[in-house]
Amino acid sequence: MRTDWNPILKNESKKDYWKELQRFVDEERSTNHVYPPHQQVFNAFHLTPYANLKVLILGQDPYHGQGQANGLCFSVETGIAIPPSLRNIFKELEADLGISPPKDGDLTPWAKEGVLLLNATLTVRQNEAGSHQGKGWEIFTDQVIRDVNMKPERVIFILWGASARRKKELIDLQRHVIIESVHPSPLSAHRGFLGSRPFSRTNKALSEVGIEPISWNL
Repeated sequence: MRTDWNPILKNESKKDYWKELQRFVDEERSTNHVYPPHQQVFNAFHLTPYANLKVLILGQDPYHGQGQANGLCFSVETGIAIPPSLRNIFKELEADLGISPPKDGDLTPWAKEGVLLLNATLTVRQNEAGSHQGKGWEIFTDQVIRDVNMKPERVIFILWGASARRKKELIDLQRHVIIESVHPSPLSAHRGFLGSRPFSRTNKALSEVGIEPISWNL
């Protein structure tokens, strides 16, 4: 599937790191279970065209359990149990906007609203969190963040957790807005994620410059 990201990111596929990365992922797939499935690795780009992008939420790693990851950060396939971090995201969504927690953890509707749900690393080996970190994906996704930063319209960057917050240096705060907190995982959510109201703050920041706010209903 072609998207308007293709001309923006086409030079990455010509670089040595990209060729090494694809060789690594192909080798991993030949010997291990790797998530998400090959056809869903770039789901975020297919569902959120560059032209429509208003918000970027940055995750770290795809879920590493069977059948969970679907190429969108924090999202799981329909019918899969909602993971703890996503449960906390839904809890905050209800506290912030009064939206009842959905029974389903598929965040595709957000992606179609213009929310790029980007993981810093786009693949992972089954049951081994972080197993594909440091192999080249971060070079690619840092470039994605730089390309989003180049948009002349305001973009809201939602950075949850220490690894996401380290990307602040890639973002121009003269044009864009960062909304940040600790990670929504059960280990940290009570230290500043719950009560941070990221959804209403995002919509306020969009409305301030005449951009249609996000419908956060799922």
